Amino acid sequence: MGILEKAIVYAAENHMGAVRKGNDIPYIVHPMEALSIAATMTNDPEVLAATVLHDVVEDTAITINQIEEGFGKRVADLVAWSSEDKMPHIPPQESWKARKDATIKSLEDASLDEMIIILADKLSNIRGLYQGLIHKGDEIWRQFNQKDKRMHEWYYRAILGALAALSDSIAYQEFSSLIDKVFNS
Repeated sequence: MGILEKAIVYAAENHMGAVRKGNDIPYIVHPMEALSIAATMTNDPEVLAATVLHDVVEDTAITINQIEEGFGKRVADLVAWSSEDKMPHIPPQESWKARKDATIKSLEDASLDEMIIILADKLSNIRGLYQGLIHKGDEIWRQFNQKDKRMHEWYYRAILGALAALSDSIAYQEFSSLIDKVFNS
């Protein structure tokens, strides 16, 4: 089994039973969607493996050391870089802005591989937001720690600007279009 296939199995096992916020969609659908997006921008198996693993450390009991043991240093470094510090000592609604600021700041010196992972993740997320808006309208914002739609818009537009190096990609263009649809609706 190659590194990508191993990462897919590992992610599926570790996200088993989890669902996406606000619906009953199995969580594994998100990293798999992010993987399919990243695959439009790279065929590097380590970047693709890190993409499918990007939420394992953030959302499960798995550690970066375990990722390194199973997938090597480069994959572990990419996963660590793309994992948000959840700041468990602060309530999520209070730490939201600081966590998002940290993500935006991290993109200032990001490699193209790191940008691909973030774009894949955020495009998958905004696709879900758009679908949620169609089905639930502005009720969608109530499911998040940050309930102010304008703050989400600030975050997504800042991410878009920080990922300008990928502006020629179809993924970036879709991301830009969906930001406009979600926040200008």
